[in-house]
Amino acid sequence: MLGKRIWEKHACINCHTIMGEGAYFAPELANVTTRWGVEDDPEGAYEALDNWMKSQPSGVEGRRQMPRFNLTEEETRGLSDFLLWVDSIDAQGWPPNDAG
Repeated sequence: MLGKRIWEKHACINCHTIMGEGAYFAPELANVTTRWGVEDDPEGAYEALDNWMKSQPSGVEGRRQMPRFNLTEEETRGLSDFLLWVDSIDAQGWPPNDAG
């Protein structure tokens, strides 16, 4: 799966968690497509992720900053597909709150 390879290539787990596995610097991503309201909308998931990725780093002083990865459209679509898939897994109540 392309998205999993992108996740690994860019070491997203060094900042984010999926189902609690990873670092706690940035938000949990197991439910990110649900939080964005696009869990049943692959095109919406791509657009939300693409817009988010292109807005980083935000430059807001005092906020943790995500690097700009300059992903191709294909890579961003793959990553959004991966996040949609992760969000579809029955995580038995994880994360414990909607904010991830």
